[in-house]
Amino acid sequence: MGDAHLVNALMPRYSKPLRLFKFCLILLALAIGIIGLANLQAGSRTEKIERKGIDVMVALDVSKSMLAQDLSPNRLEKAKQFIARLLEKLGNNRIGLITFAGRAYVSVPLTVDMSALKMNLAGASPAQVPTQGTVIGEAISMARQSFNAKETKYKSIILISDGEDHDEGAADEVKKAVGEGIMINTVGIGSPEGSPIFDPETRENKRDEKGEEVITKLNEKELQEIASAGQGVYLRLGNTDAAADAIAKQISSTEQKNFGDNIFTDYNSYYQYFIGIALLLILIEFFIPEQKKLQTA
Repeated sequence: MGDAHLVNALMPRYSKPLRLFKFCLILLALAIGIIGLANLQAGSRTEKIERKGIDVMVALDVSKSMLAQDLSPNRLEKAKQFIARLLEKLGNNRIGLITFAGRAYVSVPLTVDMSALKMNLAGASPAQVPTQGTVIGEAISMARQSFNAKETKYKSIILISDGEDHDEGAADEVKKAVGEGIMINTVGIGSPEGSPIFDPETRENKRDEKGEEVITKLNEKELQEIASAGQGVYLRLGNTDAAADAIAKQISSTEQKNFGDNIFTDYNSYYQYFIGIALLLILIEFFIPEQKKLQTA
């Protein structure tokens, strides 16, 4: 700032055009770099991929008894870990998720979008189902309704629960499911010896009306009967990987259907050209001087 003649005398080598030109180069390099980071793509080829599998509905018990800590960190989180591991092994199948306690709800319909399923699985909690209890029969019924009624095979239910509250309607629903060609596998969560239920709201173990701690026990008998009647297998969840392998093996042993040909497009990425141009502009800017040369007499 100041008188032009005085400024030129004090800064004889200052060049406004050079500085402006360098600034424009940096700005242009930034813009092209942003375009490069967007990774512009164009399709180069397509091919058909045949994918076979079956429809699988996972029914997850989210009742408060699943907060018992006889499995680390608790029954519910252990069940989520098991399902996440199972999803990795059942990638070719369409999978849905049902959460249930005193009521059953479809959290995710049958889909091949594993990311959406995992997102909903992570949020599963007793808070999602205000009515408490363990309505296994209703969960099986809702899973049945999620399948294609016209098909008499290619369908499976994976029931994950501690089976604590005996559901008299479960046996009838299992018979209906088997009649519709649905295989039912069950996974027991917890220990037969039982465990108190930790209540995260009160930060204490749940107590009954008499003030005594409520002990929740794994009802293996009911889950075993459901699996046997449902022509599936029962296992108690211990080692997550081993359990996922066993259930995946059972499902893969059944007859599978063709889900149709998927069009797979292979894309070419062009980000490297934009990034290269941006780096070249930065390099050019680096070698352009900020000051002009003084003329010598």
